[in-house]
Amino acid sequence: MEKSMIQPSVAVLISSAIAIRAYRRKSLDLSGALVGFVVLTIHFSFNYRVGALLLVFFFTSSKLTKVGHEKKRQLEAEFKEGGQRNWIQVLSNSGIATILIMIFWKLTGSEDRCLDSKESNLITSFMGGIIGHYSCCNGDTWSSELGILSDAQPRLITTFKPVKRGTNGGVTKAGLLAAAAAGGIIGLTFVLLGFLTTKCKYDNALKQMLVIPLAALAGLCGSVIDSLLGATLQFSGFCTVRNKVVGKPGPTVKKISGISILDNNAVNFVSVLLTTMLTSVACLHIF
Repeated sequence: MEKSMIQPSVAVLISSAIAIRAYRRKSLDLSGALVGFVVLTIHFSFNYRVGALLLVFFFTSSKLTKVGHEKKRQLEAEFKEGGQRNWIQVLSNSGIATILIMIFWKLTGSEDRCLDSKESNLITSFMGGIIGHYSCCNGDTWSSELGILSDAQPRLITTFKPVKRGTNGGVTKAGLLAAAAAGGIIGLTFVLLGFLTTKCKYDNALKQMLVIPLAALAGLCGSVIDSLLGATLQFSGFCTVRNKVVGKPGPTVKKISGISILDNNAVNFVSVLLTTMLTSVACLHIF
């Protein structure tokens, strides 16, 4: 087999195994598994480090989705067994990074690079954007999945007034700390694998460690942006019949916050886009 075909072939094998496993465990529905297979294949065909970022996000988030599922079943109006993300949710959490990767692939082939704006502003900004993308996705998911289980009273991020668990834009200290930790995990993965897949000069290799706190900040920032959007542009109300917080107005629903402009997928997409851009610019200035 030609060397140029080895990595894509490995990517197809890895992606197939993970997509089938995710579907069987109800982490993804059929549409999500099919789109996930394509997205993961693109990531691993480009290079193993960005593939690993996506896997860390997917596996940790899927695991946390299943933590405390009985309590979540009682609180969440759109609770699904195992999470069961569909193709829209998959693309909301990976689409921007996938586009960046395909452009990056066109520019560099499959060669992994260090973050170094002196060598290339464009490559550094793209790679920084990918880091910010998955730090945001991981941070938002960890914050949501762990924050709703916290015993602390959630507060609306725009007014700091107490709100019911499950309210869009409701935050807790535990949720915000989880977001920072989730981003840090993405940064740590990027740095550790970079020692194996890149050849940086000594000074620049040490500087790559700054990715960890930057990714932690991106995870926190992404979660805050998501909460701000959720509190203002996404409707939350309490249904007196279902006794749950819901995302759509109705005759039995008492409004809590927000207006019906964005749904959850759109909020995720916008927060990821903004965090990707911010982290990309930050990497140009830091590296």
